[in-house]
Amino acid sequence: MRNIKQPGAPVPERIQWVAARGRAFSFTLQAGLPLLEAARRGFAAEGFTSGVLNFRRGALGPFAYVMPALSKTGEHAAFYSETYRPGGMTRTTLGSMTLGTRDGAPFFHGHGLWTEADGKAGGGHMLPDETVVAEPFEVEAFGIDGAMFTAEQDPETHFKLFGPVVAERSGARTTRRAFALRLRPNQDFAACLEQFCRAHGIARAKIHGGVGSTIGARFTHGGVTEPFATELAVTAGLIAPGRSGALEAALDVALVDYTGGLAEGRLVRGDNPVLMTMELVLEALD
Repeated sequence: MRNIKQPGAPVPERIQWVAARGRAFSFTLQAGLPLLEAARRGFAAEGFTSGVLNFRRGALGPFAYVMPALSKTGEHAAFYSETYRPGGMTRTTLGSMTLGTRDGAPFFHGHGLWTEADGKAGGGHMLPDETVVAEPFEVEAFGIDGAMFTAEQDPETHFKLFGPVVAERSGARTTRRAFALRLRPNQDFAACLEQFCRAHGIARAKIHGGVGSTIGARFTHGGVTEPFATELAVTAGLIAPGRSGALEAALDVALVDYTGGLAEGRLVRGDNPVLMTMELVLEALD
């Protein structure tokens, strides 16, 4: 399996996880607000301070983003590009976001694909402090209670990354058993989730959110992303018994690589290792 050496030593715990309770809901992002504040308000209205969301068509402007890039030093295995600030209104086609805290304040980690005002198709990592909702649009969210995604310095990748930590229960209304997860580098995305579900007695699970990176990508439709550094959003995900009865993860994703190449499709199980991180929430359906 493809492997990228990270600058720090591997952390023994390869899946960082916290058991929680959660609930799916939808809300509309308010125009004129920074994307971070619009998301925070939507979660707060349902009693949550952390969770994940997915969206399709939306409108952003002003808008700022970065793409994956090669690292110019040995401090990181890959890095970020310069900041891009396209003029006019940018129309999203899809995206995923993790909402939590960084340095004691609300923060999000979000990836998506979009079309800029001049018609250019792009994708990458949306910057929370420079992105504004231009028109109202709906998102599908999943709030978690008992866990919080918090940005902490990661000794393995040398980045400050979101990971789940135990949080005091807020008393928000919840309907399902849920697990907040962060997958660490150089392990197959699907295999990780299948292993986790087996270990925790989960017969079926749905993925909510899904923000991270893989070492290139191999798709079931035959497509291949060769450049190793990607920014990835999960568009749909389900872990359920396959024909053999064993658990299988069906992971539909969209990504941009460091050359600007865009790709979408279902990932091949067993051939898509995590590059830096993968954050998501598993909703137990059993």
